Parts: sequence; C-alpha cells; structure tokens
Amino acid sequence: MKVPILACTILLSILGVVQTAGSAASTQGDRERLETDLRRQLAPLVGVFDNVTFKVEADRSVTLFGQVREPNLQRHIEEDAKKVEGVQDVHSLIEVLPLSRADDDLRLALYRAIYGQEGLQRYSLQLNPPIHIIVKNGAVSLEGVVANKMEYTQVNVAANGVSGAFSVKNNLRVEGAA
Repeated sequence: MKVPILACTILLSILGVVQTAGSAASTQGDRERLETDLRRQLAPLVGVFDNVTFKVEADRSVTLFGQVREPNLQRHIEEDAKKVEGVQDVHSLIEVLPLSRADDDLRLALYRAIYGQEGLQRYSLQLNPPIHIIVKNGAVSLEGVVANKMEYTQVNVAANGVSGAFSVKNNLRVEGAA
C-alpha cells in the first residue's frame, strides 16, 4: 500500500514541476511578445534625436526610460504603450530635454557629421535610424546600435569632431557583441 501512495506522490510532484516549468515558459513567451509589440508600437514615434527604451516586468507592467525633445512625444509614447495588449501598467521615467537653440544647432551638426560619413548614410534612410543623438545643455550622448566596431569608431570620431559639444559619451552597442 505504501508503494502506490509513494508512486502517486512522486508522480504528482513531477506533474507540479512540469506545470510550473510550463508556466514559466509561458510567462517568458508573454514577456517576449509584449516586448516585440511594444517595439513595434513605439518605434515609429521615436526620432533620431530621441531615445526611448523600456523594461517589461513579470506582472506585465512596463517602465519607460530615455529622453525626448517634445513633451507631447512623451505623452504619446506613454499612451501608446498603454494600448499594447497585455500591458497592465505603465511607469514613465522619460525625461523631456530642455528647449535650447544651441542644442538644436548642435543636434543638426552632429546629424550631418555622423550620417554624412561614408558607409553610414544607409542608416539615415531607415524609418527609425539606429544611431540616436541626444543633446542636453551641450552634452552629447550617442545611443543605439551599429553593425561593427569600425562603424562604432567612425561615429565616435565624427561626433567628437563637431565643435560646440562640451562632452561626447558614446553608448552605442555593436550588433551581436555581448
């Protein structure tokens, strides 16, 4: 009698582990779907002078990070994130950059210097160019991704060659690099 009870207990324990693993896989799949849907929803809103990223939590709440030039854009991004099916709550840590004619001039000069480089023009033709130029009070931050280390260096040299920038921080990632 003890053997069948022990066998049933072991079988139920195994089923519980399998069900928990299946639930974890489902949760991971839900999170990946949410991330894909959020990228699809938000990418058209984010321009080359804006930078928006997000984090999806296990409870399907979303935290938005980054910088934008326009207060209306911040609001639109928050509203559009809430529209994604499955998103439970949205927390925004998006910073609206200060209005500055000098920063606007610097953005344009950086855009021309970077996207005018041989081999980098192809990026400027994309709906959402992968190199984002963030300028705040003369401090420059480059965000996004490039295809290889040579392009990373090329962008860095171009940005550092633009006068008017107090500092340039290159946060670009190389595609496929860890």
